[in-house]
Amino acid sequence: MPRVAFHTLGCKLNMAETSSLQRAFEEHAFEVVPFGDSADVAVVNTCSVTAEADRKCRQVIRRALRANPSACVVVTGCYAQLQPEAVSSIEGVDVILGTHEKARLFEFIDTFEKRERTQVHVSCIDDRDAFAPAHLATDRTRAFLKVQDGCDYSCSFCTIPLARGKSRSGSPELLLSQARELAARGVREVVLTGVNLGLYGQDLESKSSLLDLLRAFSCIDGIERWRISSIEPNLLTDALIDFVAESRAFVPHFHVPLQSGDDAVLGAMRRRYRRRRWADRARRIIEYMPDACIGADVIVGFPAETKEHFENTVAFLSDLPIAYLHVFTYSERPNTAAVNSPHRMGGHPVPRAVRAFRNRRLRCLSDKKRQAFYERYLGQERPVLWERPKRQDALSGFTDNYIRVRRPFDEARIGSVETVRLGSIGSDGALMAA
Repeated sequence: MPRVAFHTLGCKLNMAETSSLQRAFEEHAFEVVPFGDSADVAVVNTCSVTAEADRKCRQVIRRALRANPSACVVVTGCYAQLQPEAVSSIEGVDVILGTHEKARLFEFIDTFEKRERTQVHVSCIDDRDAFAPAHLATDRTRAFLKVQDGCDYSCSFCTIPLARGKSRSGSPELLLSQARELAARGVREVVLTGVNLGLYGQDLESKSSLLDLLRAFSCIDGIERWRISSIEPNLLTDALIDFVAESRAFVPHFHVPLQSGDDAVLGAMRRRYRRRRWADRARRIIEYMPDACIGADVIVGFPAETKEHFENTVAFLSDLPIAYLHVFTYSERPNTAAVNSPHRMGGHPVPRAVRAFRNRRLRCLSDKKRQAFYERYLGQERPVLWERPKRQDALSGFTDNYIRVRRPFDEARIGSVETVRLGSIGSDGALMAA
């Protein structure tokens, strides 16, 4: 039986799509083995959100080539779509597949043998109008279900629309069928993923909205928890917040991208909201769900970001009921407005040392925010979904409001939702089950 290995870089959406590729290979009688083991085929699903992501992609591709010099190496994903020439310059890469071609891998590759020349299948992203379904489920605990792809926005720092195309939604019938399949497999929690989740349904003839989809999902028996991965503040409506607040199925956890806490920078970034809107969303969430966990994405070092702008962001974040931050250092991306028309950004490149310093400051703030959030729940009881650990020395899982919890290993608890009393904060930052 031929063997195939996979490596995924980037977001949960990429992970879900890799999982679909794995199932396709298994249907073609391949055995899936860990990346780095002896394999006949190596598939690298790439990311290109930053220059650092590009560097890691090249590094992983070379690792695949070193681990199995005779294997057929297939590179797909966002980096492959945006920079196929850079990928093909790496000696030993056999096939490059773009966004459109990823889900149809077996239509483009007839034989998995080493090639003398790199075979490139990358079509224009503007032609991408079909939704390719994908989901990732591991060990009957948590699954990631792709419901939307692409983005119609034009943020000045972002290449995702160039890599994934316009917004596309899965039909409610398809997505509900996939969800029922996950429920039948014993999955306890489903996380809904997409590039710009709040745009769900706007491209469908039925004009089904994200709220309509959430209502339909909440009626499916067998899945105990539903979680929204990320949603833009301008698309997070009162109705969506109210629905989650009243739902027994959807958990009180929201990840709402911010990017900057200064309105001038948000304008230069071409974001479709200002800080007042973000703060209003956070306050409404906490008003209706006092135990809710709120996370945010923030970019530091954007060309328009002065020291004053950055301090505005720090002050803004400090005053909000945020539990954690995902901090990104701005990276110049080819073919974005921030690079092509820097004079329109109202600023100049921020020195890399300053970007790194600002990143560290916000990461420290995130640590303090997370610890303060966790400390609120010491001694309280919350439901925890226990996951299978990588090492059998302890169990870990998340509460409904996204607090990481650990306890001594117990095989019988894996995949169960258990109400536990939250004890002290451990050395790794997780709470210990009392």
